[in-house]
Amino acid sequence: MTPLTLLRTGVAVGLFAVWVVGAMVASQRLASTMATAATDFLDGLSPEQRQQATLPFDGDERMRWHFVPTQQFPRKGLPIKAMTEPQRKLAHGLLEAGLSARGYLTATAIMDLETVLKALEKRGRMIRDPELYFFSVFGTPSAKGPWGWRVEGHHVSLHFTIVNGTAVAASPSFFGSNPAEVREGPKKGLRILGKEEDTARELLLALDESQRATAVIADVAPNEIVTGTAAEVDPLSPVGLTASAMTSEQRDLLMQIIDVYTSYMADDARAERMTELREAGIDKIAFAWSGEAERGKKHYYRIQGPTFLIEYDNSQNDGNHVHTVWRDFDGDFGRDLLREHVQAVAH
Repeated sequence: MTPLTLLRTGVAVGLFAVWVVGAMVASQRLASTMATAATDFLDGLSPEQRQQATLPFDGDERMRWHFVPTQQFPRKGLPIKAMTEPQRKLAHGLLEAGLSARGYLTATAIMDLETVLKALEKRGRMIRDPELYFFSVFGTPSAKGPWGWRVEGHHVSLHFTIVNGTAVAASPSFFGSNPAEVREGPKKGLRILGKEEDTARELLLALDESQRATAVIADVAPNEIVTGTAAEVDPLSPVGLTASAMTSEQRDLLMQIIDVYTSYMADDARAERMTELREAGIDKIAFAWSGEAERGKKHYYRIQGPTFLIEYDNSQNDGNHVHTVWRDFDGDFGRDLLREHVQAVAH
């Protein structure tokens, strides 16, 4: 091996080591922030409230989730409605610990959209209440062993798993919006998830005829995200246009869509997600579209890489009702972290 090769190898190894240490520090920082926020939240509750908010880490409830109204899917945990104002601040502090500023604003805007739905539906059969969102803590927040937390209600379902105070999983992650665009009233023009739609359409329209023929997998959009609320998902059929078949400008647009979703998360979690998908191979990420391209029409898209899946569906309510989700094939509910934890304990 030549001196130049040795030097290059040494630099590469050094950079990798710096990245590993940096990633570990970031994960520990995020885990510590979440543990502090969760502990503060629980300490601010009455004994009865704390009993309602805390659930066992092991068991089916932690992986039981949905995005429909609570009337259709009863939830466990402590709702905002049952909290005092100081307790609500602590609950929102926990939510902020897991999300970026953009993610936090998106979550709270979706919650507030229940007031718009209530006004639109007037005497509808569904209960529309921005305070009907439930906070749950699974296990005991600490730097040892696994624990987790969840915030869930209509169109918001966020799940976090923390293992040994050193690693954090942040999926599944679901946001929805009904209406997708508020078309009347004081909030007319509001599109909470508009960026999720616009960036994807920009990529679709940037494709040439041949590329679009590959990317568009159906003329009619499905009525729902394909993976639904399965506790565990496998990669969907390998369809669509891969990044390897895109120009550099088109790949940049693809990464911009992905960035919209990763930017929901706290900075440390976002950086880890981006590192994982880059290591798995950006060229292997595929973009697929179903339905019409015109804004306001029913459409669906998905972005799938070796390790993750994004689904976006806007087909209900005549193309004015959005569902989006991020799934990690191996990491949902911290499965990969828990598997490593069990193996480490066994040894």
